[in-house]
This record gives sequence, C-alpha cells and structure tokens, in this order.
Amino acid sequence: MWWQILLSMAGGLVLLWLVLLVVLWRTRPEDGRLSEGLRLLPDLIRLLRGLAVDPELPRGVRVRLGLLLAYLLSPIDLIPDFIPVLGYADDAIIVAIALRSVAHRAGTDALRRHWPGTPQGLTVVLRLAGLSTTRER
Repeated sequence: MWWQILLSMAGGLVLLWLVLLVVLWRTRPEDGRLSEGLRLLPDLIRLLRGLAVDPELPRGVRVRLGLLLAYLLSPIDLIPDFIPVLGYADDAIIVAIALRSVAHRAGTDALRRHWPGTPQGLTVVLRLAGLSTTRER
C-alpha cells in the first residue's frame, strides 16, 4: 500500500516535470535553450518552499500550498492514478491551478525574491502564472 502511494507521487512529479518541459519548449526563451526546462522543476520546488515559510506573505499562500501538498499526498484523487494518462493528468491540472493561484496571491515581488534559478526560468514561471514579466518601478 505505501509503495503505491510513493509510486503515485513519483509518477505525478514526473508527469508534472514533463508537462513543464513541453510548456517551456513551447514558450522557450529567446535563446531557445532547453536546459532551462531541466532546471525548472527543482527551482519551482525551492520557490514553493521559500513562499511557504515567508512570514511576510498572506496566510492564504501557506494555506493553498498546504492544501496542495495534502491533495498530492492523499491516496484519494478525482481520477484514480491507475487509469492511464488521465490518472496523473488531474494531478497536473490541480497543481497548475494551485501554483497559479499561489503566484497571483504572493505577487511578482515575492516570486522574484524567492526564485533560486536563472532569470529566464523566472520569466517562464511569471508568464505561465499570467503575471507581468517586467519589473515595475
């Protein structure tokens, strides 16, 4: 039983990583390097950890991140993971919606402050979240 949960979580993360690679490829930076895609998932995880522990951000950010983690750890899904493709697709969609909500609630400045990766990776994340990619003065 525990190995099914672990396998489901690993499969969901791999699927999310692949989706992010495809999105990155379609919205690639001007120099067209795919290496950003390889770094995007670890940077996103560090970004989320930084946002989750930032006391300056609204409580809603931490609540959303906690609910997302609880959903991903829960063995109960909207579509069971044993259904090919669709089983992990619902996880990827919920992760994308939650991350977009967290990004909007936290704001561009908080994302810039906590982003551990390259500026090109941050640009992709901001673009995917529907936030402005230019620094406002």
